Amino acid sequence: MRLQSKLTAIERFYLSLSPDRGSSPTMVRHADPDKVLVKMPSLRAVKSFVAAAKYLNFTRAAESLCVSQAAISRQIRELEAYLGVDLFKRVGRAVELTEAGAIFYDAAYLSFINIAQAAERIRNVGANKKMLTICCTPAFSSLWLSRRLPSFFSDNPDIDINVVTTENFLQMEPGVYPDIFINKSADLREGYHSVPLFHDLIYPVCTPTYLKLHPEVDTLNGLCRAALLNLSPYGRAQVAEHLDWGVWFSFFNIEIEDQLQNKPHIFNANDYNMLMQMVLNDQGVSLGWNHLVRPLIEEEKLVSPVTEKVELKEKIHYLTYLESKSTNEAFLKFRDWLFKAVELEITSVHVR
Repeated sequence: MRLQSKLTAIERFYLSLSPDRGSSPTMVRHADPDKVLVKMPSLRAVKSFVAAAKYLNFTRAAESLCVSQAAISRQIRELEAYLGVDLFKRVGRAVELTEAGAIFYDAAYLSFINIAQAAERIRNVGANKKMLTICCTPAFSSLWLSRRLPSFFSDNPDIDINVVTTENFLQMEPGVYPDIFINKSADLREGYHSVPLFHDLIYPVCTPTYLKLHPEVDTLNGLCRAALLNLSPYGRAQVAEHLDWGVWFSFFNIEIEDQLQNKPHIFNANDYNMLMQMVLNDQGVSLGWNHLVRPLIEEEKLVSPVTEKVELKEKIHYLTYLESKSTNEAFLKFRDWLFKAVELEITSVHVR
């Protein structure tokens, strides 16, 4: 009797869901296959491919991902089988991307950068940390920014700085969107706004030791016969410093090419950090951009052998920032700190 009442209750429940009683059952509806996700290749295989494409070397790719070379090769074979095309071609012992490989690398690398940046932002939010990405030249990063950032960090322990250096601000890696640029180009891309920081003040620099060994460099005529370390523009798209030794001397009506006797030895490099290291190693005289070499002069590691200077008020360095960051607390703190540091330096130059 009790069993019959249970069956009757179950029957009544299902009958209540029957369509002929004016009600339709609540069914679990399965999601339709996602066409994008279903067509996606293995992310592990894509990750291996991106590493191999970045280094064009399977061994280095394996080292970068902490896996074996065999694992990289296997993942790439699986990816090529899935896509139905070769992604690499062997040239001797090296590998190169095929046309299909280059297309896939551009898309995959950009996607991974976007994922990595999103993950970093989420981690920072969880850690109550604020992050700013700053893009500048390697010279500004090593000779200016690195010396002054400790004071910023001590005052702002809740803000992390990510520095990206480049000599070509118009062709950056895909997916890199710095919050701040510091360079000589104003409003270099859409969505950014620029404000001026300072202009160029340029003069020769060498070590006290070099000056002692070559006392003749304390005059312009003597300087013409020194070992001149020259910054060349090659590979420095959009950030060429607009000045070499020939141009600098021309401001004082001196043509280096006219020095038929005792012509100077000129070494050219497009890496300003390298030139500064050569100067510090007593190998010659370089042109010094005041904002970069001034700390080294204050530390008496460098001196200016002559009093002549070239001031180019039209060659301006800018702080360029994302307009969407204009009210961001971390940005405002960095901006105010940067302006104060620049103002102190400009005031000190005028006082001297």
